[in-house]
Amino acid sequence: MKILLTGASGFLGKAIVASLAKDHELISLGRSSSNAIRADLSTEVPSLPEVDLIIHAAGKAHVIPKTAEEKQEFFDVNEAGTVNLLKGITANPKAIIFVSTVAVYGKETGKKLEETAPLLGDTPYAQSKINAENSVKEWAESNAVNYLIIRIPLVVGKDAPGNLGAMIKAIKAGYYFRLGSGEARKSMVLAADIAKAIPMWTDKSGIFNLTDGAHPSLAELDEYIADKFGKKVKKLPLSFLKIIGKLGDYIPGFPLNSYRIDKLSNELTFSDQKARRALDWKPSSVIGTFIP
Repeated sequence: MKILLTGASGFLGKAIVASLAKDHELISLGRSSSNAIRADLSTEVPSLPEVDLIIHAAGKAHVIPKTAEEKQEFFDVNEAGTVNLLKGITANPKAIIFVSTVAVYGKETGKKLEETAPLLGDTPYAQSKINAENSVKEWAESNAVNYLIIRIPLVVGKDAPGNLGAMIKAIKAGYYFRLGSGEARKSMVLAADIAKAIPMWTDKSGIFNLTDGAHPSLAELDEYIADKFGKKVKKLPLSFLKIIGKLGDYIPGFPLNSYRIDKLSNELTFSDQKARRALDWKPSSVIGTFIP
């Protein structure tokens, strides 16, 4: 199968390349010279070749914007970038898969939220992804092309970025402290599971949450990672860590800040039952499979 992939240099994109490059013809599109098609989707409409499948995994990852320019960048990259990609399609593929996020729901806490939950995300990141989802859906339906919008939570794999990467680094270095009891459960999914399943979905359409289905607690996750490194998990009361988080708000590069602590201490899970029924989604459990 001939596949166009955006975001090949990103965390999930690398997993997709590793999984699909052997059995499929992959054409990468992005800003760097390492891509087969070099284009900045935030400002350019690319000239796209005829392909069987488009995987749009490029996007600006979730960070807290500090300026108006940083806020606008989410819309330039995630929304305008998606619109420009769609404008560049001259021969319709069989399917397009858009990598979205559970952040569109705008929830900091909740249990097994389904795809029918209202989209309350009000951050530039969430809003830009919501707008991009709408563009993909509208284009695909207008052109009779199959589309999948996959809303993903924490993506797990080797050399993970973000909060998980910070946790692994802290555990390995011996300065990680569990937030309170660590009972809060979080949805997560293996990057490799998403990558290997994607080629099987070209005849499907719809919006789907993808998780590992187990939703491990933070205590289960940190104990698992610590065991891999021969470390012991240290524990501190949540009230004390919130003080540390406030200090981290003012220290660039500090591994903990108030936002991260709040996210880690609230339970937030999403249902993947729709994907299991419609896509035959059979993920592996992160705990027991993931190698940090």
